[in-house]
Amino acid sequence: MLVFLALLTPFFSISQPHIDPKKYKRAEGKDSVAEYYSKSISLENMSRNLHVLASDAYEGRETGKKGQKMAAAYIAQQFKAAGIPTYKDTTYFQSFSLNVILPKPAEVRVEGKKFKNNKDFYTYPEQARQWIETDSVLFLGYGIKDISYNDYKGVNVKGKVVMVLAGEPILKDSTSLITGKKSKSAWTSYGRVKIEEARELGVKALLVVVEDINKDLQTYKHKLESPSMKFQMDPESPFVLYISEKMAGAILGSKKTDTIQGIRKTIAQNKRPWHIMVKRKFSILVQNGVQQVTSENVLGYVEGSDLKEEVVIITAHYDHLGKAGKMVFNGADDDGSGTVAVIEMAKVFAKAKKEGHGPRRSILFMAVSGEEKGLLGSDYYVKNPVFPLKSTVCDLNIDMIGRLDSRHENNPNYVYIIGSDKLSSALHKAGENANKLYTGLELDYTYNDERDKNRYYYRSDHYNFAKRGIPVIFYFCGVHPDYHKETDEVEKIDFKKMTKITQLVFFTAWDVANREDRVVVDSDKK
Repeated sequence: MLVFLALLTPFFSISQPHIDPKKYKRAEGKDSVAEYYSKSISLENMSRNLHVLASDAYEGRETGKKGQKMAAAYIAQQFKAAGIPTYKDTTYFQSFSLNVILPKPAEVRVEGKKFKNNKDFYTYPEQARQWIETDSVLFLGYGIKDISYNDYKGVNVKGKVVMVLAGEPILKDSTSLITGKKSKSAWTSYGRVKIEEARELGVKALLVVVEDINKDLQTYKHKLESPSMKFQMDPESPFVLYISEKMAGAILGSKKTDTIQGIRKTIAQNKRPWHIMVKRKFSILVQNGVQQVTSENVLGYVEGSDLKEEVVIITAHYDHLGKAGKMVFNGADDDGSGTVAVIEMAKVFAKAKKEGHGPRRSILFMAVSGEEKGLLGSDYYVKNPVFPLKSTVCDLNIDMIGRLDSRHENNPNYVYIIGSDKLSSALHKAGENANKLYTGLELDYTYNDERDKNRYYYRSDHYNFAKRGIPVIFYFCGVHPDYHKETDEVEKIDFKKMTKITQLVFFTAWDVANREDRVVVDSDKK
């Protein structure tokens, strides 16, 4: 008990002398006040906080569960200890309700034959009770709608059960028919694209034929067995079922020309879509359970001075995957690293304000929940903003900054910058200038490429802001062998690297919050 209480005790460095405002430099050179306060960003503080949040006691911080509530309380405690008042009335929390979909085996029949859940097919727990029955299934190639290749052209899919192949057409020389290169498109790397297209066109159920169902079942085991979360059920979304090639063959029939491998070869050879309607009695019965839980975003607000109506937001998600049996997914890097960086910057900006050097624009430090369940906390915030979105200057989002990826295993002095130039050239320049003047990191823009098959720009909380035209920067250090595994532990964190990246975010925020002119939207690549 004494050890635990010691961990909860906030750490503060000894107060430094008051700064002469005349030394407050802007223009081309360094800002001595910003430099002064950047030195208060403490590696020891972040280590201490992360050792608490990523401990087994917090049970993996799964959204809606005990550990997430404990983490929210701890973050709020750190804001309070830093002298940051509650953002509203007497609370640091922005609460929201969620529907928890509890997975139960689905029942699927083709011509009366029952297929086996998690053997012949699998499905994620994203819908509650569903009963779908049809006497025909439309096979629609790869389910791609692209400029160079369109499976949907001239085909009415509304209200139909549609079967598509996973991936995309690959030619004999290993070139993608979509990209014209050996690199594959987002139609392969980001499965949601096919689902979103099917939804737009009114597909009732989407059957996705996967190449290696056993590999998928092993890879996605935790996700398949874990509850999913939604604000509300979406009756317009198609039910998605992932099926084996063997099951697909049973639906299509026994003719050799109808085999999956044969169809892939036919499409690749002819370089054009191929579809067929097959008469089959097909049914799906889903009886997933539904419960309601609440979760919280944790908000720390440092009010600005003469430009206080404008708000800079700094985000990181503090939730993670929770537990699976005796395994605890502590998520030290994902995203404990970003969370403690936000806590530390909140403390430093609060200290600056207390000593007469607070920001001109207000800053909202927000630890969001539900990211692992589908960017839910940030989605809730932008739909229910505490401060008007039109007054929100930008979002600086931090997710996984404590480890090295394979591309940089011998160079810890880097950070991936994603999205900075999508909406505002001024924000992009502010980030680059902050790095040039103060931190000297290698800014890696690999994943900023619109052709990035990983689609990282769309996979963290900044994207909910970008969708609404708010400029963003996403700070990220890539995935590593412990990503989404129980081995993502504090002992593997590079705190020196993490501190330097936190300083880069701090300097960027300081510039954006204190400059004369607000960074404006001057492009539209969201």
